[in-house]
Amino acid sequence: MKLGIAGTGKMGSAIARRLLSLGHEVTVWNRTQERAQPLLKDGAKWAATPAAVTAASEAVITILTDAKALDDVYFGADGLLAQGAQGKLFIEMSTVPPAKQQEMGPRVKAKGASYVECPVGGTTGPAAQGKLFGFAGGDAQDLERAKDLLGQLCRRVEHVGGYGDAARMKLAINLPLMVYWQALGEALSLIEPLGLDPARIVDILADTSGGPNLLKVRGPAIAQALSGQDVGPASFDLASMRKDVKTMLEQGLAQHYRMPVTEQTLKVFEAAVAAGMKDADCTAVPVWWLQGAGKS
Repeated sequence: MKLGIAGTGKMGSAIARRLLSLGHEVTVWNRTQERAQPLLKDGAKWAATPAAVTAASEAVITILTDAKALDDVYFGADGLLAQGAQGKLFIEMSTVPPAKQQEMGPRVKAKGASYVECPVGGTTGPAAQGKLFGFAGGDAQDLERAKDLLGQLCRRVEHVGGYGDAARMKLAINLPLMVYWQALGEALSLIEPLGLDPARIVDILADTSGGPNLLKVRGPAIAQALSGQDVGPASFDLASMRKDVKTMLEQGLAQHYRMPVTEQTLKVFEAAVAAGMKDADCTAVPVWWLQGAGKS
């Protein structure tokens, strides 16, 4: 199948490699071309504009930074919908406010295209293995058209409603995770005097009610970070975490809910970014808190 990817950040690149490994012809575009170079070496084709991605593809997957990026990439002069979009399938995987997806769906469909909102749960590892969890929003017939392709990327896809509803679900799924990174740092501060090996601490937590599923997946990286070792490239950086938490708070406010725990988590993330951790992996947050930021 001829597929396009607009947005080759960490997740976009992992998805592109997954599709290449399955034998698809993949055309990619990214605002910064050098970030796509590794994919070109792996066999992907380069498109000079988003419009060129649409022209080369039967279906296009987008995974972009924020709502403004969606406007630029879809509706710009050389955007995905500039020409030749009729009959094409667009699958939008970015984490953005629900209101943005409610706007996007009708605008894309007005061009005669199919549009599925499908943000995903999981990081680059599951993306490379086709084990993401997809939260789909939109018309049932469009999702049916996208089903086989999403099945190659996701271990499970849930159609949760119309446009914007999948964004709500993704924010809800991510919220406890965001809060947990800070809670873990505070929990580690209580047992710091024990002097236990970090790998042993993580193993104990992961095998009790004090450890959610993420410890089973990210536990070794957390232990490495606690030991002062390099955990490698960020799978989910602090800048992205901060953006998502801001979106969660905005959505809660729009629905007339107070979110005090989430508000405090954002304050901590803001402080971490101010300390120069914008590009740090999520596992660095509890370590940063334990090793200095949390000291009174």
